[in-house]
Amino acid sequence: MRINLHINIQRCVAGIKRCTMPLLVLTLLFATSACRQEAPPAKTPLMLFRTGSYPHAAYLDGTYYFTRQSQSDDIRLSATADLTKLSEAQEHVIFNADSLGLYHAWAPEIFHIGGQWYIYFEADNGNTDNHQLYVIHCTGNDPLRDTWELCGTLHTNDEWNYGIHPNVLEVAGQLYLFWSGWPKRRVEHETQCIYIARMSDPCTVASERVLLSQPEYEWERQWINPDGRRSAYPIYVNENPEAYLSPDGHTVCVCYSASGIWTSYHILGMLTAPATADLIDPASWTKSIEPILVDDNLYGASNICIVPSEKPDSTYLLFDALWEDNGQELRSIFLKTISWSADGKPVFK
Repeated sequence: MRINLHINIQRCVAGIKRCTMPLLVLTLLFATSACRQEAPPAKTPLMLFRTGSYPHAAYLDGTYYFTRQSQSDDIRLSATADLTKLSEAQEHVIFNADSLGLYHAWAPEIFHIGGQWYIYFEADNGNTDNHQLYVIHCTGNDPLRDTWELCGTLHTNDEWNYGIHPNVLEVAGQLYLFWSGWPKRRVEHETQCIYIARMSDPCTVASERVLLSQPEYEWERQWINPDGRRSAYPIYVNENPEAYLSPDGHTVCVCYSASGIWTSYHILGMLTAPATADLIDPASWTKSIEPILVDDNLYGASNICIVPSEKPDSTYLLFDALWEDNGQELRSIFLKTISWSADGKPVFK
């Protein structure tokens, strides 16, 4: 089923300060009556799951391994040779967090590092203020059927180890951890920032955390929705960092989500650095002063995952976004193909 969602978001992104739109009206047009799935054209997102969030996939030897945030405190994994048919793949529950006293096991991400499988996620003891970063490790070569074991927490700082949305990237043989955390425990407001640290192995943080980005622009600090929905106190958001090496190997790109996910202003920001630079040095990074649109026809589009496609000249983008169906707001998971610019940045639209 391919959909075309029409919405005017450009005026909101171009100037959030003057955006007073009512919550957006969408028209749902069905391109086919047969509900068949096919490879998405470059500029048309294909809906994979009507409801869902935080999609993530890894590609190895012709197979895509996929996970997303579960409604339960477990982690589920599926596999397919064709991402456009992902919704047909069987989900396997590979880890039950609540059996270990872990709750709100959110935003899992799967990686194949050094010939072994790892999944990074966030969880807490029942109080979401106590989120920490966790990693599990597959004891065999088949991530769908072999046993997964908890390696433990990723200790990111002594003062306060709160963290969400862990992500890793290996550059020139060095593994780095990216995540979102608080500078200090919140009191009257909350600020989520993007941090980086070196890792000595996939389960161990080996350096002090370094701040890469904090919510400074107006498009990063939206916490009140146009329809009046808001958090109980101001929350300024930089979260869900996703780090990638450009196809030519010259540029490290970190896309992150900005503004509250409960708002229609939830959008992407981007950090870039030369792959040869000291990535732990904040001065190595350049931050985009403007937000990045994933697609003109969707809003609240964020929480992305870039994965290679079976075609060497194209790349897949998994992401979730908001739309409305007969007045009901839905967050769905979509797939589209993207390209890369000459300066090593992903081109989303």
